[in-house]
Amino acid sequence: MPRMIDRDQVLHVARLARLKLSDEEVERMTEELSGILAHVDRISQMDLDGVEPTSHVVALENVLRADVPRPSLPREVALEPAPEPVDGAFRVPSPQADA
Repeated sequence: MPRMIDRDQVLHVARLARLKLSDEEVERMTEELSGILAHVDRISQMDLDGVEPTSHVVALENVLRADVPRPSLPREVALEPAPEPVDGAFRVPSPQADA
């Protein structure tokens, strides 16, 4: 398979992405990216008239439970284990305290 992308292009993209690649990685990326571009080129040559666009090859289904309102834990019970609740809420350290 002829290369569609060369070493200099891989190094340029790596530099833009702030990636440091070894010589072996540059070689591998050159081959892999060339393969990807070859596939894209083959797809662009196909007659896709009448083919509906799709984002997934299988139907997606929400597997989460229905969002049904229900009573929540009373505030007093939730705050019981808190070491230092303040005004009916959990107290957390300010970001400046860590600096």
